[in-house]
Amino acid sequence: MLWDEVSASAQKTLQQEVREELITHIIPFWNRMRDPRGGFFGRMDPMLKLEENADKGAILHARILWFYSSAYLALKDESLLEYAAHAYRFLRDCCYDRENGGMFWSVTCDGAPNDSMKHTYNQAFAIYGLCAYYDACGDNEALTLANELFETIESRTRDTYGYMEAFSRSWTLIGNEHLSEHGLPAEKTMNTTLHLIEAYTQLYRITKSEAVGARLQWLLEVTADKIYDAERGALKVFFDKQWNELGDVYSYGHDIEATWLMDLACDVLGNAALSARYREINNTIAEKIQQIAFDGTALLNESAEGKLDGTRIWWVQAEGVVGFLNAFCRTGNLGFHHTACALWSYIKTHQIDRRDGGEWHAELMQQGEPLFSFDMAGPWKCPYHNGRMCLEVMKTDPVCV
Repeated sequence: MLWDEVSASAQKTLQQEVREELITHIIPFWNRMRDPRGGFFGRMDPMLKLEENADKGAILHARILWFYSSAYLALKDESLLEYAAHAYRFLRDCCYDRENGGMFWSVTCDGAPNDSMKHTYNQAFAIYGLCAYYDACGDNEALTLANELFETIESRTRDTYGYMEAFSRSWTLIGNEHLSEHGLPAEKTMNTTLHLIEAYTQLYRITKSEAVGARLQWLLEVTADKIYDAERGALKVFFDKQWNELGDVYSYGHDIEATWLMDLACDVLGNAALSARYREINNTIAEKIQQIAFDGTALLNESAEGKLDGTRIWWVQAEGVVGFLNAFCRTGNLGFHHTACALWSYIKTHQIDRRDGGEWHAELMQQGEPLFSFDMAGPWKCPYHNGRMCLEVMKTDPVCV
């Protein structure tokens, strides 16, 4: 269906504004984070103090690789491909364990192993970044490494019920503290499962490997069967190894992010039955998030054991824009488009850091004031969510499909 005149005009304005944010603000900030020693600086604190000798996370570098590769594909600026190559070389040469396989959790500022833990989540993001880099420049070495990581995940992390998550350098199972929260010792998480779907979607899109496609289908099925709670219209978050839920946690940002990533996975997989099933699931999730987590201006963060966290988190707002735009294009429900535009209005008014040298505030109080309690850039704060939001909005066609 065609958008109505008001929505089409709003979408055009939205696209223009996010493009400007991407080109004039987000990209220049991350350009300045490039470390001439290799890779990108590992941390800038919330007061904009650069910590040049901070450890460097593999997730950070995989996401930066994805960002510059994807920005190059959208903008065709050759300098962006140079930044992508800089991230790729560091990920390949410093974060990859050639002896045991897999990506380390982090390395020192000079590229030596620091936290040598192997996490399934880490491996997934490396595949995601490597696929984007292959798309950008056709580097077969990058695609080979992505395939090797797929084989490592499949041979090292699977158990009878799915994918275990945290391992030592030599792939001995260890505690999953890095992806557990709220005192819940999770052996499996929705978060890691979601990002395996994200990674395998891109690897399957490129390779059409039957093995990758089969695992992607399994991940989508287990998400629908074990992670999705049809009674609540929400995704469960933490589990033991047999998919029994731990605690009572409702992550609003992950739910709305999952809707568009799972729709995309079904599109790439080309499974009509799964696509139909997920259309219903994702529309239910989007409606639920709009009802309980959107306060008219921004998205709340989460609910844990009945306690609401109203902090405005940068990535939650960014994924909300993409998720609600996708929901609009899948359903034609104009209310979803209005929500996406409202979230962008909040972002540009409050979430974007207007200080000289800033990027986006990681966390805001409910009143919109910065908390200054989380990195401006760091192991978890990177251009993946906000940069991807800009890129996804820029390519949204004003014809719903």
